[in-house]
Amino acid sequence: MSRNPVIIAYDISADQTRRRIYKILLEWRLDGQKSVHECVLSAAEAQELFIQLGQAIDPATDRLLLAWVAPRRPLFARGAGRVDALFAKLLNVR
Repeated sequence: MSRNPVIIAYDISADQTRRRIYKILLEWRLDGQKSVHECVLSAAEAQELFIQLGQAIDPATDRLLLAWVAPRRPLFARGAGRVDALFAKLLNVR
């Protein structure tokens, strides 16, 4: 089963829900900052994680995004954030 890089981002209004989402992501993520996290997942793992996260949020007030990163496309990074994570090693980060 092939695993590919994924970015998960969220905008959650309630602190308690935000903490719950963060705790779920700690089991899956490679790295992240605040509401954006890097993972390497298979399609089945991504579906399972998205279901877990989707059940924890309030769809009326919260937003959740899971986006696959195309492995052969360059990523661009700028600023104080680290690009030396495993994610950067898997991809062509500029």
